[in-house]
Amino acid sequence: MSQQAGQRRRGAELEDTILEAAWAELHEVGYARLTMEGVAARAQTGKQVLYRRWRNRAELALAALRRRTGSIADQPPDTGTLRGDVVEVLRRMARRQHDVPLDLLHGLMAESADIQVDVASIMTDVMTGILERAAARGEIASAEVSPRVLSAPANLLRHELILTRHPITEKMIAEIVDEVFLPLVQNGS
Repeated sequence: MSQQAGQRRRGAELEDTILEAAWAELHEVGYARLTMEGVAARAQTGKQVLYRRWRNRAELALAALRRRTGSIADQPPDTGTLRGDVVEVLRRMARRQHDVPLDLLHGLMAESADIQVDVASIMTDVMTGILERAAARGEIASAEVSPRVLSAPANLLRHELILTRHPITEKMIAEIVDEVFLPLVQNGS
């Protein structure tokens, strides 16, 4: 991207350029070789500009991933049923991971302690909203469940995506929802 002499990018324009550069670097060199210096060079900016926005490469890579794939939290599903909402969350997670390099997922997991934002809380918040709507509709007695139950569907899907490397099927999603999550929620765990 070229810019005219003396013209500085700022704000959203600069952030877009950096995140596009980070995504391109991830695809070109992989997460293991991703550096702030490499992204800064590709974005034609200084690495200090990156460090003002993201503390480290893990946060930068996560921001680039979210920019590329969106966030389920931005538009949580509301299908009208608890089962439908949870199935749709898992479908979205599976679709998002389709174009994400596996080494990025592994790298982010390995460096999760370096990520300031609690990634797990995002999905917990989505699931809490889903359960609150289900309780309001009378599908379940209460939206009060343990954090482990709230995170179970996403964690089981991540396990399939990252550890087994099996393609995610509708059958897998249905098993996670019908055989694990719904029995736990409906029994008031």
